[in-house]
Amino acid sequence: MPEILIYTTKICPYCIMAKRLLDKKSVRYTEINVDSTPGLREEMMVKTQRRTVPQIYIGDLHVGGFDELYAFDQQKKLDDLLKPFLLLEIDK
Repeated sequence: MPEILIYTTKICPYCIMAKRLLDKKSVRYTEINVDSTPGLREEMMVKTQRRTVPQIYIGDLHVGGFDELYAFDQQKKLDDLLKPFLLLEIDK
């Protein structure tokens, strides 16, 4: 099943901003902290061809970093990309 992946580090302000934007959009994502396990940063670099975090995937689409994610939002394209990942509210 497609998912949203975000590669992060603990002290990255852009990672925090990216997660806040995704939280604001009410989507579930999987965070992969590249500081937590040796080799994760290298795995991310091979997959994305980039060294910096965050690196964000929405399904199979490699969005890039926070700047690209924010640009999608400003261009009114992000909501359409996120539709399949919206969290459903349960009626009480």
